[in-house]
Amino acid sequence: MTELFIEGGRTLLGQEIGETSLTVSGNAIADIGNAAHGALGIDARGLLVMPGIVDIHGDAFERQLMPRPGVDFPVDVALIDSDKQAITNGITTVFHGTTWSWEPGLRGAENARGLLTAIETLRPHLAADTRFHLRQETFNLDAEEEIIGWMRDGRIDLLAFNDHMDLTGISKPAKRARMVERTGLSAEAFDQLVDGVLSRADQVPASIKRLAKVANASDVATLSHDDSSPAMRSGFRDLGVRIAEFPINEETAIAAAAAGDFIVYGAPNVVRGGSHTGWTKASDMIAKGLCSVLASDYYYPAQLLAAFRLAHDRILTLQQAWSLISAAPAKAAGLVDRGEIATGRRADILLIDDSVALRPRIVAVIANGRLVHLADAERLRPAATMPHKTIAAA
Repeated sequence: MTELFIEGGRTLLGQEIGETSLTVSGNAIADIGNAAHGALGIDARGLLVMPGIVDIHGDAFERQLMPRPGVDFPVDVALIDSDKQAITNGITTVFHGTTWSWEPGLRGAENARGLLTAIETLRPHLAADTRFHLRQETFNLDAEEEIIGWMRDGRIDLLAFNDHMDLTGISKPAKRARMVERTGLSAEAFDQLVDGVLSRADQVPASIKRLAKVANASDVATLSHDDSSPAMRSGFRDLGVRIAEFPINEETAIAAAAAGDFIVYGAPNVVRGGSHTGWTKASDMIAKGLCSVLASDYYYPAQLLAAFRLAHDRILTLQQAWSLISAAPAKAAGLVDRGEIATGRRADILLIDDSVALRPRIVAVIANGRLVHLADAERLRPAATMPHKTIAAA
């Protein structure tokens, strides 16, 4: 069994950061604070040692699939490249947010099926624990039966309910143009498709109910996307959907928090100082206690940067900020074996150089007990050269 010893880092244990050592055995954290003779060592002195980041909503992989409109790359190539990006940014558990829409192209049926198959095939070979987050466009009625089958077979890890039909109208021309470009259709063909989809609008609520019922029975955590009112959030909550993903106003976020729902915002929003859509400012919501999870959304480095931004701006302590990107998303997704550094937990561990304000640098990543990324080889030590002493955790 592989053993790894992490020596002398400033380690997040619960809500305290103190200097200690860790022993990893197999895929788990075996001991905290005691020397591990015979283990391969990493000198973590001067570094932060933090739990791996859990990303429950990220679609940055789409840029690897289609870096330019109409330019496609093989799914396996895109996923392998996305895995490297996730790991080097400290994401050890990644849910690829795969949209299955009524539209053809990047977010159509063929891509959704292909991504699911590719994730299942490649999963043993990827460094990050890679999972499937299906973002179902609620007007995508023809997919319902197949999605139900996937959930019953245990193939879906998260299910989100999306409704982006408002983007198809003329009120948001820029977003509509991007949507049309993504489908590869002419504007006229796109309009005809939208008309057909909208003609079945009365069937959507019943479809949502059926999908939510199967998700609950299959232990698949569910999310509602872009909730616009407390009533909308309440309706999804009544269906067992307990994760509010990007509520678009404070009133809805307040209602979600009062009911004990998980509330997800995008980490890029924090890093950039606001939403690129002009909606809710995530740092304001966090300051008011109206956000429990930060996701990478469309940019893998954002979670790491956001945690340090929140601490730097004194909105949260670093310990509190880290919970938004590790412990809380793990809990929201039902993953009880990760999200914190504790004996017996899955060994997903980051070593971070925080010497430059707002620019944390990932020095090493341990995922499921394996050293999968090392940016500073001088910190790697043969077991015999490690200083075997016990350092008590603060």
